[in-house]
Amino acid sequence: MAEAYIVGAVRTATGRKKGRLSQLHPVDMGAIVIDELVDRTGIPTDKVDDVIFGVVSQIGSQAGNLGRNVAMSSKLDLQVPGTTVDRQCGSSLQAIQFGAQAVMSGTQDVIICGGVEAMSTVEIGSNIRDGLEHGRGTPKGERLELQYPGIQFSQFDGAELLAEKYDISRSELDSFGLLSHQRATQATENGYFKQEIVPLNIKLEDGSADVHEVDEGIRFNASLEGMQSLNTLREGGVITAGTASQISDGAAAIMVANEEAIRKYELPVRAKIHSLAVIGSDPVIMLEGPIPASGKALEKAGLTIDDIDLYEVNEAFGSVPLAWAKALHADQDKLNVNGGAQALGHPLGGTGAKLMTTLVHELERREARYGLIAICEGGGTANAMIIERMDSLSS
Repeated sequence: MAEAYIVGAVRTATGRKKGRLSQLHPVDMGAIVIDELVDRTGIPTDKVDDVIFGVVSQIGSQAGNLGRNVAMSSKLDLQVPGTTVDRQCGSSLQAIQFGAQAVMSGTQDVIICGGVEAMSTVEIGSNIRDGLEHGRGTPKGERLELQYPGIQFSQFDGAELLAEKYDISRSELDSFGLLSHQRATQATENGYFKQEIVPLNIKLEDGSADVHEVDEGIRFNASLEGMQSLNTLREGGVITAGTASQISDGAAAIMVANEEAIRKYELPVRAKIHSLAVIGSDPVIMLEGPIPASGKALEKAGLTIDDIDLYEVNEAFGSVPLAWAKALHADQDKLNVNGGAQALGHPLGGTGAKLMTTLVHELERREARYGLIAICEGGGTANAMIIERMDSLSS
């Protein structure tokens, strides 16, 4: 079986809801990160076998096979196809997994995998609300209703249930939320994100031009007192807006290639994909899946949690990575070291590729070896991957 390597990884800086990226079309955002990958890797524009892009709310500007639209809007030749993936918040991590599997199978050589979400213009749940408003039904059919009678699957309920199951207090959550902003602030001020971010030329509401290159959601003056002052999202609960991920706009893309393509096109080697996993778990608690998914990825790689140098576990809510760390006895000093979605945002379909981009660059900056990424997803599924930093095929 062929090996799969990451040869390029880029992202946009995220934009806040109705913020600096709200006027940028999601297809254009996706095309911009693809163009940057092409420029950085030097891949011939007709030698990419496919574009696989994740997006969650496939309606409006994000409908009509966004992956193909992104490919056609980029520098890639028209012969390069494109397809779209929805595995909820893990959509672009699943895109990377599909790309890696295609390369490993030997059926394809070079794949661009990524994702995008313009949550300012296509609000979360837009496709479901549209179905309700126009009599098109709901995602829950009769068979699913029989299995889960009267239950409305909710990420907010899941976050609370997870905190309860793993005995995570409001105090722990507030401290972790603050740490996310503090780490993101430090990473930004020290320039850690500079290499991974593609500067975007944008127009502001007043019509003036600007360049967007800093994640907009970071609260550089965040305080514990501020976190503690926020009301919980559920009466009697522990989750607040400060310990939930931010609604965001953004895109990211990864290029995956095999050894033959790397040698033929002289592509830069960044990391080797060691193992990948996807699992289903209880859809009511919903957000626990990263725990067994990570265990499965570790087992496949023949590694332990202590062998991993850096962990990126999506901060959909603060309870997700905290429960993950408790369950796997993971060192929290290795967890989301440059902040997570509580500070940096969570552009749904783009988040998996965004986290992978940050993981690749941070492994390089630290000259560390192994990285693990895991994401919880609607419906109780979860993806996990383990990569190894490399700077050549022989390293």
